[in-house]
Amino acid sequence: MTFATKITVTRICMVPVFCGLAVAYGLSVRAGDANEALRWWALVVFVTAAVSDGIDGWVARRFNQRSDLGAYLDPIADKSLLLTAVLTLALVDWGADGWGLPLWFAVIVFLRDTVILVGVRYLMAVKKRKFEIKPHWSGKFCTVTQMFALGWVMLKVVPFSPVWPCVVSGAFTLWSGVMYVRQGWGILKQPASA
Repeated sequence: MTFATKITVTRICMVPVFCGLAVAYGLSVRAGDANEALRWWALVVFVTAAVSDGIDGWVARRFNQRSDLGAYLDPIADKSLLLTAVLTLALVDWGADGWGLPLWFAVIVFLRDTVILVGVRYLMAVKKRKFEIKPHWSGKFCTVTQMFALGWVMLKVVPFSPVWPCVVSGAFTLWSGVMYVRQGWGILKQPASA
């Protein structure tokens, strides 16, 4: 196992740590005695895991440590972190009056990723071959806006409701989902031998 892959595996291991800290903080908020140390530790673990995504990619490219295992685990690590954070912060309030992500936002994020995953599997079955779904810039922007919404909730710096960044991120999430569906539809229309 390469060093880059070990970083990816470490990121996967950070996901339940973040979730545990986030839930513990939410429970302390519900009890009326918010333990801010738990919030900051959850934020540190989340940011460390998110930053490690760029580090493992850089290490893999810089030191020629690309591997099939790393290529397989990297998107699992990315989606595990993001989806766990979205679900946790939608189900556990991080402040008074429902300070967290709206449940509809979590549904949009999960729906988009499910449609993409099921669509890719369907295309592989129909086309009976490997093909590449090319990253679209809307997908990158979608991830950035989702991270922004998560940061809005976790940092608690701005007193405005987290609904507003979620509306913006939800729109980009839906839009990027449509772009990936269009790409998949184009692949589906190609002859199977292409």
